[in-house]
Amino acid sequence: MLDYKKTVEHFEQLIAKGGDLYKNISAENAARMDLQNRFKTGLDIAKYTADIMHKDMSEYDGDSSVYTQSLGCWHGFTAQQMMMEIKKSRETTNKRYVYLSGWMVAALRSDFGPLPDQSMHEKLAVPNLIKEIYTFLKRADAVELQHLFNELDEVRENGGDESEVISKIDNFETHVVPIIADIDAGFGNEEATYLLAKKMIQAGACCIQIENQVSDEKQCGHQDGKVTVPHEDFLHKINAVRYSFLELGVENGLIVARTDSLGAGLTQKVPVMQEQGDLADQYNSFLETEEITNLEELDENDITIHQNGLLVKPVRLPNGLYRFKEGTGFDRVVLDCITSLQNGADLLWIETEKPNVQQIADMVNAIKKVEPKAKLVYNNSPSFNWTLSFREQVYKEWVDSGKDVSAYPDPSSDPKGLMDVKFDDSELALEADNLIKTFQKDASREAGIFHHLITLPTYHETALGTATLTEGYFGDEGMLAYVKGIQRQEIRRDMSSVKHQDLAGSTIGDTHKEYFSGDKALKAGGKDNTMNQF
Repeated sequence: MLDYKKTVEHFEQLIAKGGDLYKNISAENAARMDLQNRFKTGLDIAKYTADIMHKDMSEYDGDSSVYTQSLGCWHGFTAQQMMMEIKKSRETTNKRYVYLSGWMVAALRSDFGPLPDQSMHEKLAVPNLIKEIYTFLKRADAVELQHLFNELDEVRENGGDESEVISKIDNFETHVVPIIADIDAGFGNEEATYLLAKKMIQAGACCIQIENQVSDEKQCGHQDGKVTVPHEDFLHKINAVRYSFLELGVENGLIVARTDSLGAGLTQKVPVMQEQGDLADQYNSFLETEEITNLEELDENDITIHQNGLLVKPVRLPNGLYRFKEGTGFDRVVLDCITSLQNGADLLWIETEKPNVQQIADMVNAIKKVEPKAKLVYNNSPSFNWTLSFREQVYKEWVDSGKDVSAYPDPSSDPKGLMDVKFDDSELALEADNLIKTFQKDASREAGIFHHLITLPTYHETALGTATLTEGYFGDEGMLAYVKGIQRQEIRRDMSSVKHQDLAGSTIGDTHKEYFSGDKALKAGGKDNTMNQF
């Protein structure tokens, strides 16, 4: 909460003591600039937003309907527009965050150009984007507060009661919200992870998501060829992130431990067991092995281990990687999650191959037997074909219940048939759409999902919006494509982006010029400013 009058009084006292040093400074102007820059550093943001996340987690523990949400943003402007729209349409930013996707950094923010999600982009691109996002969110604060300051000046000029406007200022809700930031697999060894985590926290991140893939073999969670690390190796990275938070004074910073084990069938290491039943022993128990009964069965340079009283050879691929047993993904996920929560992680991320509430719930319930307060961050991924997945789910449920499905193609023989546009208004499609609509609510209630995010929505939204505008503008519609499809919609939605000069800071700039130069200020917002048309 802000305190306008108290802040003005603070600067009045400072100026009174400062003599000539502050003789040209207005206490009220200085107070306004101070309030427009509430968060002086990224660490201020990290500490503030970490408190928010812990409060939200506690509230979720008491009521699963109060889950949190975010969208992945690839630029500060997209994050700013998301939060401004949330505040306008929902009237509060409560329970809404920003997600920073390593995939989108690789695809859209690398100096190398578009890259796959394989940790090949520059490390500092991630903290730089965090800083950019918070710069834009702080600018949204400054612009809206400037409008309130202008309103206050207008009320004073007209001799009105200023208390209502001051109350609006004091109760102003910031656009600065928590960010969950993707550090991939840590970009190197644990020291590299520690150094990068510090940069991310200093930029404002209160929550860092790290995954259990091998750093130099990292793949997108929705691609093949994923290679996981032994549990103790992953815990070393979690420790590195925790030490980063503590060193920087963010004692309640949050760590999301992501496991890709459900879809990862390979490992790079056979860890060394210190005692029976330890993490290395448990990890090795999942390896696919071949029993050796005669040493002559071994080829030159074969590797064997002693396991459960037997001499076995781990199955090794030509690239030197080891393979896990088929069907062990579920158990490996559960062990990954329990181990992470018992060793410093706050939240879990389970990467799945489809959005199925029951599948997620089965894993979470197994985890909760050991860690009852386990909570998930879940990727409502654009890599899922949501339409097809849920239509197939409804089709199967109907078949199991004996309902007539003769009007629909069988997915087993026609895998894409249910995607046909002719089914969009069918009973099956409408039921599937309703399941998609309630997925987040259902999954938060049944599967312990505290935070729902979409990793890449603004990537796809930008592509679609640009394609739609391009088709019309370079086609028969010409300028009408922009006016009808964008500007008219912005005006009728009362979007700040209509007055793009103001949103970019021209009004704030004019105000500052007046603070600095008085009547001699050359301002941009006069009668000839075309923004006055809106």
